[in-house]
Amino acid sequence: MTRNREVPYGAALVGGALAMLVGLPLFAAAQVRTDQPPSPPIETPSSGTPAPEAPVEPGPAALGRTAQPVVRIGGDFTLSAGDEVRGVLVIGGDATIEGRVGGDVVVIVGNARLASTARVEGSLVVVGGDGRAVSGANIERDLFIVGGTIDAPLGFGPQGDHVVIGLGPINGSLQALFPWVARGLLYGRLIVPGLPWVWALVAIVFLVYLVLAIVLDGPVRACAETLGTKPATTFAAGLLVLLLVGPVCLLLIVSVVGAPVVPFVLCGLLVAGVIGRVGAATWLGSSVLRREIGDGLGQSLLAVTVGFAIFSLAYMVPVLGLAVWTMLGVFGLGAATLAFIAAYRGERPAPVPVPAVATPAFRSPELHGGSPMTGPDPSAIPIGQSGVAPQAVPADLVAFPRASFRDRLAASVLDLILVMIGWQLLNPITRDNAVFLLLLAYYVAFWAWKGTTIGGIICQLRVVRVDGQPLRFVDALVRGLSGIFSLAVVGLGFLWILRDAERQAWHDKIAGTYVVKVPRNWPL
Repeated sequence: MTRNREVPYGAALVGGALAMLVGLPLFAAAQVRTDQPPSPPIETPSSGTPAPEAPVEPGPAALGRTAQPVVRIGGDFTLSAGDEVRGVLVIGGDATIEGRVGGDVVVIVGNARLASTARVEGSLVVVGGDGRAVSGANIERDLFIVGGTIDAPLGFGPQGDHVVIGLGPINGSLQALFPWVARGLLYGRLIVPGLPWVWALVAIVFLVYLVLAIVLDGPVRACAETLGTKPATTFAAGLLVLLLVGPVCLLLIVSVVGAPVVPFVLCGLLVAGVIGRVGAATWLGSSVLRREIGDGLGQSLLAVTVGFAIFSLAYMVPVLGLAVWTMLGVFGLGAATLAFIAAYRGERPAPVPVPAVATPAFRSPELHGGSPMTGPDPSAIPIGQSGVAPQAVPADLVAFPRASFRDRLAASVLDLILVMIGWQLLNPITRDNAVFLLLLAYYVAFWAWKGTTIGGIICQLRVVRVDGQPLRFVDALVRGLSGIFSLAVVGLGFLWILRDAERQAWHDKIAGTYVVKVPRNWPL
């Protein structure tokens, strides 16, 4: 008995996946079913006359060896009246059935039409399209439609289930999207010339490019110059960002503390990618016009227009369009990342090292207003030439060599041991998860108080701001909190010391600090 069911908008969430899991296996099962040989006739024993054969309903096996399943990808298929096939699978096209199908008819991102002479001995599955049946069409099993409707006379009905999963108010929008998927995305291109709404979207994107080229002229030109001067480095940087964004966001979510940062990270990457694409269009247009980048606003807009037009033409070419769009995204994101790093370093230039003043091992007392008997006059001795341990001048700390990764790791291990000992002593009056807060408080307090920790004192390390001034409490707090981020991303923020020219970790760059190696007699 046929059961007609109209599934409303809510079921559409699982409709697409369900159809792909049901439609394709149905088609494959139909081929297995149709390939089975016919059962041999049953002979009656002891009787000399053969038993009369019962009339056999023509089934899939009666189609013969010439009837083969049909598969169409990116094209339409029509089965004429009188023709027979074992099954039909159409992806990205329409199927018109006028003859006999011994199995299933599966249409993905397309429409299906059954003529009055059509006979489908299996099921009809339509995903992302409509179904239409004329009076006289016959479906011997189920009718399953996802994301579309069925247009059939009152007397039409399959012999199995009749299931239609509609998409409610968004059905019309998705119906307009299906031709783009069938004629564009499946071909590996983004722009389908025959769809008017695609050109409207292209015009909107072009206006956005022009607005960004006017409002963000500086970042756009920086991205274009970066792409023109360092293309290989730009591609590597963009690829590295794409590879790290997933693990970083996952670690931030797992850490709970960094979960609110994830939307801002994704929005920042989206904005950076768009600006990078505008910069890539500017670079390409300037290269074609043989003009220097940044000759003027008019020239920049002209370069963006030319570059955008070239990219749009490439997007129309099958396979090449999707490849260009993907590569452009990598180059654009890499250019934006490198331009941002260059701008950040420009705002925080490295301080000029203070030359060290040589201290002679022996000085004659007479040179400083004294005598051999009374010694030198302390008021006449220049600073740093008294022969005693030098005073801790904060600005001088910047001139010392940067601490190596090994020294910083050793100091961190010592600090961690001390904090764990303190936590064990305080464990009866603290919670088990208070060790993290205790470690953060330890670092922030010691950095703000002495510019180093106990482990740093043992390993002769000091933390100083890039301008040579000692750390304030707010600097220590920012450095401690940003250290959580350096640790959360599998320690990549700390490992950055190994490749950075100033041996800065990520939290050093955020807080604007250096870690330097001082002499053993350098006072606190």
